[in-house]
Amino acid sequence: MVNIDTVYQKVLAIANKEQRGYVTPQEFNLFADQAQMDIFEQYFYDINQFNRVPGNNTEYADMLTLLEEKIAIFKNIKLLFYQSPYYQKPQELYRVGSLETGYGEIEQVTHKEYLAIKLSPLAKPTLKRAVYVDMPQGFRIYPTFTNNVHCHYIRKPKNINWGYNVINDSALYNPSTSLDFELHPSEENNLIIKILQLAGISTKDSILYQAATAEDSKNIQQEKS
Repeated sequence: MVNIDTVYQKVLAIANKEQRGYVTPQEFNLFADQAQMDIFEQYFYDINQFNRVPGNNTEYADMLTLLEEKIAIFKNIKLLFYQSPYYQKPQELYRVGSLETGYGEIEQVTHKEYLAIKLSPLAKPTLKRAVYVDMPQGFRIYPTFTNNVHCHYIRKPKNINWGYNVINDSALYNPSTSLDFELHPSEENNLIIKILQLAGISTKDSILYQAATAEDSKNIQQEKS
């Protein structure tokens, strides 16, 4: 977890130092949510890239271990609700890991693949060899189960909030109404940089944006060197 007030105070300090104006709590909350999702989504892109590296390279193995550690907090298991003919997806779903029943894991197929295998006596889905199609309305499982279907998935980070009370025309931090970032503590600096980038874009402040982008590029080089 990353403390939201720590990030906000550092963003304000840097913006004020550069004489780039004041980032309001409302702006900060919007920028912070976007920054958190950008960093979160980058995890999966990086995992995909590192997995493509041929051979057993210890350096990349360490990076994959670190990325898995950062994602671990977002892994979840949920019993799915059945509303014929679909199993409803968890609202906070980001990526599906697997679906399973008491018979084991259910194989994912496309709708086209299902139309082909259902006609084959040997490949036709059974309770012990079920398949599912991921559709916008929910998961369609063949043959139909009516209960005990669990979804292993990665959820989205919860929306952050820098809560505050207005006292003497100033916004003062209120921890009781605030929600911290859910990212790994090592992401604090990246969050600050990305929020400053977004603030620079919003205010059309090219100097602030360029400074934050340069710092972001330096961090990326350090992480991959």
